[in-house]
Amino acid sequence: MQASVDHSLPLDKIVNARDLGWYVTEEDRRIKKGLLIRCAHLAHASQTDLDFLAGLPVTRVVDFRLDFEKKGKEDRIIPGATYQSIPVDASGPIAAQATEEERKKFTGRKTFDVKKVIVMAAFNDKAKKMVDLMYPTLVNDPDCQRQYATFLRLLVDNDAGAVLFHCTQGKDRAGMAAAFVLAALGAGRDTIIADFDETNRHYAKDLKKFSRRVRFWGGKDQELAVVKAFIGANTENFIRTLDRIDATYGSMASYLKGPLSLSDTDIQALKERFLEA
Repeated sequence: MQASVDHSLPLDKIVNARDLGWYVTEEDRRIKKGLLIRCAHLAHASQTDLDFLAGLPVTRVVDFRLDFEKKGKEDRIIPGATYQSIPVDASGPIAAQATEEERKKFTGRKTFDVKKVIVMAAFNDKAKKMVDLMYPTLVNDPDCQRQYATFLRLLVDNDAGAVLFHCTQGKDRAGMAAAFVLAALGAGRDTIIADFDETNRHYAKDLKKFSRRVRFWGGKDQELAVVKAFIGANTENFIRTLDRIDATYGSMASYLKGPLSLSDTDIQALKERFLEA
């Protein structure tokens, strides 16, 4: 059993910011501190935040957001870091069925903010279906697989400095990316689930606030599940998705080597780079 470690970073304005360092793998090796950072977007980063990240130093920033999510929320620049956009679309087939009016409500704003649409989304039938399909889409959709494979290739090839990766809230797409990285480094299932679920501690106040608003408008369990999925992390659905990976591909290891294109040599290179001796 691993000792409890707080992986949170001392940042002022970057939400859900965590270091994957000090997680222990099943081979009893620790992940190096300060090399793998997951978080929400950097649009509101303070200068103190940027200086801290530059001091690690973060040399690579990966942004999983789609273009519309960046409206009015472009990342602030970490000195010395190279930025790479690897957009991952978790919306799946349900979003493709949305009407033009529905798309505009969610994507047509000058500044995208999920909190401004969450109450509306909670009572939207398509959003409810998207909650169940989001994580399976991330692991099964060929485009998502290609983008995550690109991200993992970047980690294999990045031989200096820290890599920071994020989406809008640093929870679903970044959370799935963290799961793949932890699995590749040899972390156990319990560690992977615990890291994913940690998001709900970081967003606890928002979850409580928006759940209360949805209840006020008559929302029940199904509507509250939408809030949990869009504001926090749906850990139960994540666990079901891990089960589905095992059922479909045989194991997470086979999934990493199949759709995500990691070879044994790649995995060894990741372990040499990111694990303590």
